[in-house]
Amino acid sequence: MDLGEGIRKAIAKLTGKAVIDESVVKATVKDIQRSLLMADVNIELVYALSKKIEERALKERPAPGRGMNEHVSAVVYEELTKLMGEGRKLELKRQRIMMLGLFGSGKTTQIGKVAHYLKQKGLSVGVIAADMMRPAAYEQLEQLSKQVGCTFFGMKGKTAAEVVSEGLKKLKTDAVIIDTSGRDALDDDLTAELKEIDNVAKPDEKILVMSADIGQVARKQAEEFNNSVGLTGVIITKMDGSGKGGGALSACSVAGAKVIFIGIGEKIDDIEEFNAAKFVGRLLGVPDFEALITKVKAAMPEGMEAGEMPEKFDINTFYNQLKAARRMGPLKGVFEAMGMVNVPKDVLEQGEEKMDKYEAVISSMTKSERADPDLLRKNPSRITRIADGSGVDENTVREFINQFGKMKKLYDQLQKNKGMQKRLERMLKGGKGLGI
Repeated sequence: MDLGEGIRKAIAKLTGKAVIDESVVKATVKDIQRSLLMADVNIELVYALSKKIEERALKERPAPGRGMNEHVSAVVYEELTKLMGEGRKLELKRQRIMMLGLFGSGKTTQIGKVAHYLKQKGLSVGVIAADMMRPAAYEQLEQLSKQVGCTFFGMKGKTAAEVVSEGLKKLKTDAVIIDTSGRDALDDDLTAELKEIDNVAKPDEKILVMSADIGQVARKQAEEFNNSVGLTGVIITKMDGSGKGGGALSACSVAGAKVIFIGIGEKIDDIEEFNAAKFVGRLLGVPDFEALITKVKAAMPEGMEAGEMPEKFDINTFYNQLKAARRMGPLKGVFEAMGMVNVPKDVLEQGEEKMDKYEAVISSMTKSERADPDLLRKNPSRITRIADGSGVDENTVREFINQFGKMKKLYDQLQKNKGMQKRLERMLKGGKGLGI
């Protein structure tokens, strides 16, 4: 059970209770304690948080119009947000960024993600391969640079400080990101190398990359690196696959290291600015409509505005919208933004798999078939050909045709409902349209 699931179950027990008294609050707090300890949050922090939640829940009066169960939930939300600490944003300016981290932290991969993030914000980016310890680091960073479309600089057979010095002369980009060596632990040799790079580069940012699965050990790492070269921020990776993410975040907060980004997947854009309130909201299943609308806007097919209805709805239209939906990222993130955090993993995986199959089916259709699906219904041999071409069985092709028919019917109904169209458009443009 991950941290979010444990806390949601604890709070869910409040629902339906006729009376929420001291014994009920204490039982809820114990369940939350258990979840936090299992997520590797420091025991002293857990007990301090528990005491605060219990004290506020029992002594403070609920806000007007709020029931006792809602009051307790709000207190839990507010105190957890404080526990996770304040994040900070990476400034969008000309700058030098030095990335730090031990072996296995995912440092080089995060450089690619940060480079992509900055390019998306309009900055030109160059990277310097100064990790002279890990054999594949040079090639990995070079490949990531090509993928992102940023400038790469590296030299073999030189010291890290020499590579950085030469790279800074050659790169004329807005942002320069420097990869550095890692070790199994921060030893004297690594500290000396990092200090040399620090003296040469005089970076604006010194960012430590840590994996969420180290839990509260994050505090020790952050303090050690900060004492050695100074830190301006932290990136925590693997937040999508570790139950110890809350432990790592809270440990960074105690160490005084502000988290800039969290890594939420393996793709180059699976990185997001850390916001404690949004993170805790996601844990508790609170919808993040702002994030959802941002995803929708970023994924809109070229030439279309958010909320705008296409002039006609055929399989070509659906194909463009399917590709746009894939640009929104994994289904898990989309459902989380909607507050649907309990969707089973196998259901999400089946959904991703089905989208892959539908995309293959459409790719195997002719232009005339995409424009007129009735051709498929009238001629079974076409279904056989599409199944063979897409590598799926004929039932999958028929299933897609039926699903498309239902969507077409829904589209036709929505076309007639101008009021709903306007509300949807207002919502996707940032208004309240649907009363949210």
